[in-house]
Amino acid sequence: MIKRDHTPGKLKPISLKTLPNGWHADGGNLYLFARGNSRTWVFRYVAPDGSRRNMGLGSLRSVTLARAREMARALVAKVHDPENPVDPIQEAQQKRQVDKAAEVARRTFKQCAEAFIESKRHGWKNAKHAAQWDATLSAYVYPVIGDMPVDEIDTPHIVSVLEPIWHVKSETASRVRSRMENVINWATVSKFRKGDNPARWRGHLDHIFPAVRKVAAVEHHPALPYRSLPDFMIALRKRAGVGARALEFAVLTAARSGEVRGATWDEIDLEERVWAIPASRMKAGREHRVPLSDAAVQLLRGLPQETDNPLVFPGSKKRVPLSDMSLTAVLRRMEEHGVTVHGFRSTFRDWSAEQTTYPREACELCLAHTVGDAVERAYRRGDLFDLRRGLMADWGQYCLA
Repeated sequence: MIKRDHTPGKLKPISLKTLPNGWHADGGNLYLFARGNSRTWVFRYVAPDGSRRNMGLGSLRSVTLARAREMARALVAKVHDPENPVDPIQEAQQKRQVDKAAEVARRTFKQCAEAFIESKRHGWKNAKHAAQWDATLSAYVYPVIGDMPVDEIDTPHIVSVLEPIWHVKSETASRVRSRMENVINWATVSKFRKGDNPARWRGHLDHIFPAVRKVAAVEHHPALPYRSLPDFMIALRKRAGVGARALEFAVLTAARSGEVRGATWDEIDLEERVWAIPASRMKAGREHRVPLSDAAVQLLRGLPQETDNPLVFPGSKKRVPLSDMSLTAVLRRMEEHGVTVHGFRSTFRDWSAEQTTYPREACELCLAHTVGDAVERAYRRGDLFDLRRGLMADWGQYCLA
């Protein structure tokens, strides 16, 4: 039981650091609680509802005896106010709630966007993805609504961001809209705003802006006509260097540049003639098995394997893949200025559609494209691998014709 003593001034500054463990009353409901080297000021009182409460006022290191007495006097006045007695702890809790609500109200779109990007950063396979988000939002969104409280953003604000670029940078505008929608969805789930998302497309912004496909034609990667491919491959095989071999392998497998440049020897089984690309390196996030044709196997067998480097096509620096520009540079040296590395996938697709009778699904799966809706994919459990092996064998023979 703690004795009540409303007369302040019992403690002496000189003795505060040497007091034994326990409660030490100064009077006026002020106590110093000692435990080891710890010294804490505590205001002990009976709340208006009759409950006994202990309210910490800070440590002896940060609050002097004089300041602690001043704080205690102010709190005694609140507790014993004859007209409106107050529970100081309850008052402090209410203030924190008000401050938190005010903080939420001040949460800006930019703050929400930065938090959203950070929450997704480790889930994105490519670090460039986060950089692209930062770049587009900084260029088009932050100057207009970046400093606005996110719960105040409405359709006119979204329109003011998109209107200047929708007709002149349609693809960029579409990505900007999608990214704003994602950020605002995150803010809603995080309780920083309520209501519908003003950046949503279907049933909302589609009544304000024309669809992107109607504004500008889709820009495809320039591709080499498949009838010109055999001559191109003859010239390519005469080229020396890792970049040339990587480009040749990309053509033979119809794979993306990044998949080829990141290929490691442990992904390739030359005996089974299979290249198994792990899900972590695939655009769709699913493992992709590539049947290797005779031409692809022959190319791989002719490559040196470095014992301390797992990469099939190593760059100039140890354990660092080739850059994307390495493959493009090969095309430039061959004076194929109107062709891109990615375009060879279109070359393969045009050839498979016009020169073979393989099913469309097999051709699309060779490109690691998603085929059919969710129901169809659920019933088609296989990846048509045997069928694709025949298709890729024919493609390899055509490339070497």
